[in-house]
Amino acid sequence: MQDFLSAKPLYYNEIDYSRMPRIYDKIKSHLPNPKIIHLIGTNGKGTTGRFLASALHSLGFDTGHYTSPHILKFNERVWKNGQNIDDNSLEEAHKELQDILSQDDSNALSYFEYTTLLSLLVYKECEYVVMEAGLGGEHDATAVFDKVLTLVTPIAFDHEAFLGNSIESIATTKLNAIQKNAILAIQKESEVYSVAEKLSKEKSLDIKRYSQMLDESDKKKIESITKKLKLEEYLVQNLSLSISALKFLNIEYCDDNFTDARLFGRLTHISENVIVDVGHNPLAAEAIRDSLMPNKYVLVYNTYKDKDYKKILEILKPIVKRVEIIAINDERAESNSRLKRTLNDLAIKCSTFKSVTPNIKYLVFGSFSVVEAFIKRQNRVDV
Repeated sequence: MQDFLSAKPLYYNEIDYSRMPRIYDKIKSHLPNPKIIHLIGTNGKGTTGRFLASALHSLGFDTGHYTSPHILKFNERVWKNGQNIDDNSLEEAHKELQDILSQDDSNALSYFEYTTLLSLLVYKECEYVVMEAGLGGEHDATAVFDKVLTLVTPIAFDHEAFLGNSIESIATTKLNAIQKNAILAIQKESEVYSVAEKLSKEKSLDIKRYSQMLDESDKKKIESITKKLKLEEYLVQNLSLSISALKFLNIEYCDDNFTDARLFGRLTHISENVIVDVGHNPLAAEAIRDSLMPNKYVLVYNTYKDKDYKKILEILKPIVKRVEIIAINDERAESNSRLKRTLNDLAIKCSTFKSVTPNIKYLVFGSFSVVEAFIKRQNRVDV
């Protein structure tokens, strides 16, 4: 399977939005039909999904959580009943999908489209599948399935080349994935609420805010879970959104159902003095800054060319002592000279990352690729 996937490009300059619906329509009778909770938004999809999937599994439901991208190994994307899927199960699902698809369709599907269908076969015994959109919403590969509920995490600027250059256009593209029922997280951009209200009227959608779903008992449980898991504020909001989904599904829960709910790579302390986070846009940077202030960190960083990295670095500057640039193996990476020029313009000292020094606080941030490069460099593949 890995050889098959590696032959497919991970990224495209243009996307054929008709391909996934067309191919799915041919084969859907051969695929399972679990209760799918769809996750769309810009930030917090992974943690919200893991909170919800972990709780459902703890409550006795066979549950899958499909997320992306991965940090070290593809299997991280396909979580089932408390653990990442094993290689043998993936290989079996791959063979089954190859039997279902025609050769032309199998070759035509993108990496993400193929693995989305692959995950559904892994989850054929699951009652619930928490499925995270990869990019956007309306045209995402995950949008083709019937969903019982859509959860909308905070929406902000990201992937403008595909989603549009305004919050209104980005929100419209994402929220058009809603089929019937949706719950919104707290949105920083007021336009998101306006778009939701407009679509709700035009398409007869039931869209609520998570605050409408939670009562005093839920709020007390959220406080208790927050203390037990030592959650930062933005993670508390993601937890609250996941609990609103349980309320929608009429599923009773308790504090202990969230014991194993933290997702690696989201403000994760991998040692006493090192925090890693896979965030890569301004909204993620704001959440991290607000969570870590007033402490100061050496920022281990790199970025892609298409990211608004000047704004990201401006946001993080209050918690940054200096930046150490780590090399990432990706053709989309920005050149060192341009990144250094930007850091110089912002009056942020920078150098090349070599190693971690004890007793100095480090924040590793910039993308999944940055965290992957750092972990491999530090030989911490056991995480």
